[in-house]
Amino acid sequence: MAEGRESRVFSTKSLYELSISAVADKFLLFKKHSAYLPENVFFDLYYQLYKDKKLCLLGMELSDLQTFSRMLKVTNRRIHLLQIFQALMDHGTRVGKELALSYDVCHFGIGESTTAKENLINLGLRLGGFLSDAGWYSESEKVLLACKELCLSASQRPQNWCRTLDCCHKLLHAQAAYCAFRGAEKTHALALTMVDKLETARYEGANHAALYTEFSVLFFTRSEYHLAYRWSVEALKQLGPMLPARITIDVLRQAAKSCVVKREFQKAGLLIRQAVYLAREVFGTDHPKYSDVLIDYGFYLLNYDSIINSVTVYRAALGIRKAIFGKTNLHVAIAHEDLAYALYVHEYSSGKFQQASDHADKAIDIMEKLLLEEHLMLASAKRVKALILEEIALDSAPAPVSEQDLLHKSECLHLSALHLAKTAFGERNVQTAKHYGNLGRLYQSMRKFQEAEAMHLKAISIKEELLGPQDYEVGLSIGHLASLYNFHMNRYRDAEKLYYRSIAISLKLFGKSYSGLEYDYRGLLHVYTKLDEYHKVLEYTDTLTHWKELRFRHVQSEDPPIDLMRRPQPIEDVIETFFSM
Repeated sequence: MAEGRESRVFSTKSLYELSISAVADKFLLFKKHSAYLPENVFFDLYYQLYKDKKLCLLGMELSDLQTFSRMLKVTNRRIHLLQIFQALMDHGTRVGKELALSYDVCHFGIGESTTAKENLINLGLRLGGFLSDAGWYSESEKVLLACKELCLSASQRPQNWCRTLDCCHKLLHAQAAYCAFRGAEKTHALALTMVDKLETARYEGANHAALYTEFSVLFFTRSEYHLAYRWSVEALKQLGPMLPARITIDVLRQAAKSCVVKREFQKAGLLIRQAVYLAREVFGTDHPKYSDVLIDYGFYLLNYDSIINSVTVYRAALGIRKAIFGKTNLHVAIAHEDLAYALYVHEYSSGKFQQASDHADKAIDIMEKLLLEEHLMLASAKRVKALILEEIALDSAPAPVSEQDLLHKSECLHLSALHLAKTAFGERNVQTAKHYGNLGRLYQSMRKFQEAEAMHLKAISIKEELLGPQDYEVGLSIGHLASLYNFHMNRYRDAEKLYYRSIAISLKLFGKSYSGLEYDYRGLLHVYTKLDEYHKVLEYTDTLTHWKELRFRHVQSEDPPIDLMRRPQPIEDVIETFFSM
């Protein structure tokens, strides 16, 4: 080639791509022949309609149960189907409700044909699982409830009991994620009955790892952490090299979350990192399963006091979910909420809460569009927004009127979240206790000190009863009450005792470089200054200086959250290591 002469590279579509595009362009003309297409070609044709933005036509087509069932069979194009489905929901089509309604009608009119019933059960499992993966839990629950009835009407033999358990597993996932706890209790009871039947029949062909993980998820969502941990351990015992990677990943990440709330951080770190590396290797870094694992990894990092890394991981998870699910989806809302809280914790000392506030607003906006007004999922998002508003009011409000307005908005959000939690869980629940504690801090900011003390004491009482006197949550509430006594009620000796107790819990759980120790040490400095105990002032001045050095070294020594060169270990080695800890 002569020097300076540019080569011409032509990028053209393949003959297959041109054919798909041509048929999609004249879709209504060729539609009657689409039944004869292989499944992957059939999928490509409908995906082309999506790319051509023919959403009204696509919505009518995919509202047909038979058509959608063919799309579901192409399992290696799940991400594309999720994108298509979300685009249709954003467009205002009722494709999810139409599919759920069609399945419900089919299940009523199925007749006595065993083959037809089995085919409809299998479709229900695929459709219900997909709708749940897509974040449309109400529609998923409707399909899977109908599917459950079909499963229960089948002949009483072990293979059908196993299929009923598969339905229970998927149904429980949708119900727990959507906080449909009454329905979840019934599903949980049915699943236990099926497990008992299989054990009585001495059937050895069933593996309950996925089911037990959903038991753990249910109890975790209800803040019953002891039971969540117990069932996650039972799920781990069921793991083996022959299980699908998706199940193994879900078991590992849920067990890791259960370990986090039990403050078993070494075990949690082992499990969640293996889940991350396995999900990356099997599904890649643009898959919803990888984003699910990152969300749980962010939870571990945040609780383990690796705050900057948690923000990084949550951002990555949100990016993946937005690319797949767009802007108006519960999966995206949850990722916004988690990132908002991580940013709130990260920026607590700086007072720069705008990013956190923006993400909290997006989470609430999405949830309010998709959920009923009194839905429990809103409680957590409102709690995060209320915490952020309180800090903005105290740190950067331009005038007292603005400060009071922000604090009042925060109070309304906290009270709404408390009401939702009490309605769902009752008084004696960790989530309810957290809301009491948040109100205690808010009333302290509002200078309602008696109300603040009452809220903190309620929070401590509930947490001690449910979690024990040495739990992190108890230490957190004790520290907040100490702050109230110290800075606003002049009860310095009471504050001193509480600070010592809070410090002891933090040191036991996290070590000497834990970020939360700063507030307790500064609180004791204030106590001893007010009591004119200058030898104690000097002691805790040195302690605080030493803590700053340790904290700096801790932050500097943190590795990147994800090692790009690491591969997952064999699952047998992971389980052996876990149970040897």
